[in-house]
Amino acid sequence: MIGRLTGILLEKNPPQVLLDVHGVGYEVDVPMSTFYNLPASGEKITLLTHFVVREDGQYLYGFTTESERYAFRQLIKISGIGARMALAVLSGLSVSDLAQAIARQEVGRLIKVPGIGKKTAERLLLELKGKLADALPTAAFAMEDSQHDILNALLALGYNDREAAAATKPLPPGISTSDGIRQALKQLSKA
Repeated sequence: MIGRLTGILLEKNPPQVLLDVHGVGYEVDVPMSTFYNLPASGEKITLLTHFVVREDGQYLYGFTTESERYAFRQLIKISGIGARMALAVLSGLSVSDLAQAIARQEVGRLIKVPGIGKKTAERLLLELKGKLADALPTAAFAMEDSQHDILNALLALGYNDREAAAATKPLPPGISTSDGIRQALKQLSKA
């Protein structure tokens, strides 16, 4: 099994890169989160990899962090989730965002990923519950429960993540959910 590659980055064609390792060119599929953090072509890089052998070919997937590779491996263990879908999930959400969505059981964040419907999102939440907890930053749960509820209510009303987060940030600690929603909506109507 190929677990890591270190070499010269020859080509970048999203979502694939070509990596020269001592004269051997490896085609490696990477999530967009990894792709955006790659250096310029011609520079040396190291990718952690996951190697898959199927009837129709051999595929190599690369990641810049161990948490991305771990999340990828957890995703492909789920029935009906292949490597392409797992790459799409990791391209649409960072590992910590995915872990937060799972911890909070937020279907809405997962269905924003292209190719993920409501049933698939619900299956992901169920199957991954508790498996990505290590990927959460310790501050992820510092937000109070009422603020989570306010944020989820704004998302349910159709506001995007950025708008909802900006509206809940200035709310005082300990505010009730109903008052918080009211104040956040007032703030959003001014913007």
